[in-house]
Amino acid sequence: MTEGISLPRIIQGGMGIAVSDWQLANAVCRAGQLGIVSGTALDTVLVRRLQDGDPGGHMRRALAQFPIAGAADALLEAWYIPDGRAPDQPYRLLPMYRRTMAPERQLVTVMANFVEVLLAKEGHEAPVGINLLTKVQMPTLPSLYGAMLAGVDVVIMGAGIPREIPGALDALATHASASLRFDIEGPSAPEPLLLTFDPASIGGDVLPPLRRPLFFPIVSASSLATTLLRKSNGRVDGFIVEGPTAGGHNAPPRGATQLNALGEPIYGARDVVDLAAMRELGVPFWLAGGYGTPERLQAALAEGAAGVQVGTLFACCDESGITPELRTRVLRAVETGDAAVFTDPLASPTGYPFKRLRFAESEAALETRERICDLGYLRQPVRQDDGRVIYRCPAEPVDQFVAKGGDAAATTGRRCLCNGLLADVGLPQWRDETEEPSLLTCGDDLAGVATLSAGRGHYAAADAIAWLQGSALR
Repeated sequence: MTEGISLPRIIQGGMGIAVSDWQLANAVCRAGQLGIVSGTALDTVLVRRLQDGDPGGHMRRALAQFPIAGAADALLEAWYIPDGRAPDQPYRLLPMYRRTMAPERQLVTVMANFVEVLLAKEGHEAPVGINLLTKVQMPTLPSLYGAMLAGVDVVIMGAGIPREIPGALDALATHASASLRFDIEGPSAPEPLLLTFDPASIGGDVLPPLRRPLFFPIVSASSLATTLLRKSNGRVDGFIVEGPTAGGHNAPPRGATQLNALGEPIYGARDVVDLAAMRELGVPFWLAGGYGTPERLQAALAEGAAGVQVGTLFACCDESGITPELRTRVLRAVETGDAAVFTDPLASPTGYPFKRLRFAESEAALETRERICDLGYLRQPVRQDDGRVIYRCPAEPVDQFVAKGGDAAATTGRRCLCNGLLADVGLPQWRDETEEPSLLTCGDDLAGVATLSAGRGHYAAADAIAWLQGSALR
């Protein structure tokens, strides 16, 4: 037990944007393991679901339980379209995040995370977690607060070094103001800039104390785990130890980056995590990246892990947020051996390697896509010589990036992950009589997907969990 929560054997990976949605997390929880919702861009996900008419009424059902009076009514008045938008009508957009945002804008993020976690927790007593990207800094604090209002049990964070998150969780549990150091490029300043969120600014000052969730950062080295235990500003409860075969963002190789013949980063012995050192830390850990088979789960347990985190296997199951059409394409490609996973060193504006599942037709659409940055979750803040802060993204139009002081070479090969990942889950923006093309991520290891889908063409989350734990396929 860790703070009253039984340690799961299987943690379902937190795959964004909304691939790990509330329905997938709920299904995993009902099967007795730890379901995780992705917190990435949930504010945009919520307002797009509302503009599509809220099929099934799930968003409105959850919003009706939001504890800050009047907030849900105002959100519905602003964004809900009862009959849904026309198929060729573009989605209205939220203002892009900046360091300082109006309370009303932050409140949308709070409500979006509340909704997703609340729905994931419906109908069972199992714990639910949320996954956030450390690199996506600006929405982090209101995202955490919204998840905590809904009773989230575990917070998982990767793509960075989240040393200040434990202290933020401690503060938000008492509805106190929380701050994070703002990571910013450019000339240094006498005092660091902070990202601050005060629950009282959105009306959250009359609520009872919240339960502080467990915190499991994602690490790719035992040295990082040691640093987080020693230097974080609060309690770290466990670790997800993720290798370079995992989907989504990967840690860069240690040392100078070299590429193989396909143009992928080469990982070597220095990138293998010292599991003996992890065991010596005395906190639970789960292994991720290539652990989506029964044999690999048993291997992880033999190494002293509490279990495994599995993403790709759940991304391809019936309950995942990926559209049924796209899931079918993936499963067919896996069956025929045509599924090509590419560790792209350039695609992500973050600079981290990013795994992509490539289809010929979607690659062509991505190549001809007009560059635009209108969601901005991966924009990098930059301090100029006069002290002003601007925001730029290497996936935005090249001339705009260069005009903001960026190097044109940094835009080569960059993809708009924000828009591409939303297309995966049926929420693509409509532009000039075309939809945004899909950009799908998954891990290298597709063996479990092939086994579970063989002869059936699909499988449920519960099937994946039973198989991972040794049950024969039905």
